[in-house]
Amino acid sequence: MTKLSVNINKIATIRNARGGNIPDVKLAAINCEKFGAEGITVHPRPDERHITYQDVYNIKPIIRTEFNIEGYPSKNFIDLVCKIKPHQVTLVPDPPDALTSNAGWDTIKHKDFLTEVISEFKELGIRTSIFVDTNFKNIEGAAKVNTDRIELYTEPYAADFAKNKEMAVADFTIAAEHALKFGLQINAGHDLNLENLKYFIENVPGISEVSIGHALISDALYYGLDNTIKLYLRELK
Repeated sequence: MTKLSVNINKIATIRNARGGNIPDVKLAAINCEKFGAEGITVHPRPDERHITYQDVYNIKPIIRTEFNIEGYPSKNFIDLVCKIKPHQVTLVPDPPDALTSNAGWDTIKHKDFLTEVISEFKELGIRTSIFVDTNFKNIEGAAKVNTDRIELYTEPYAADFAKNKEMAVADFTIAAEHALKFGLQINAGHDLNLENLKYFIENVPGISEVSIGHALISDALYYGLDNTIKLYLRELK
């Protein structure tokens, strides 16, 4: 069964809009775990507009499930990950001013950089994943930089799902098959939701984990966090 990791960035966004500690990000992480999430994902950005670096330090000791830190591997980010030692680090090629992750790595162009960063994390026993699109060359390049996993950037699938779901998923099915041949494990994330998640999992082989934040936290406003997590887990069965 594909694991569900809940990205709690949006909870921090709401907190930061007013200052203070409401909603409580630490309590949200604990509750996500209690309600069935098999992982907690955070994405601290340089401007700390949602999850802060201090949040990352605060969350690590209070959860028992998998902790996934994602972000661009700047020096500050690398230092944070090396100190925290999460179960998994997911590297994304976001510039500092990016609103959200919107592209995968060019693993050919950045081969030496990614190889060096991944090697440092793996020496500490941290599982590594890198954000990629469905381009075969970038998937092959991911294998060459020695990452454990790739995370398929699924925004194109989500954008086209309502128009033609068969066509929307086709490239991801082929890309996943290609990745498995290279011995890569596969995660997926970005704009997956209750409408498109089940079809994706049924048609893309080998998905170990999905990371879902914006849609899940938005759904929780209507259905409650406990019920929403259970709804997403049901789609993954």
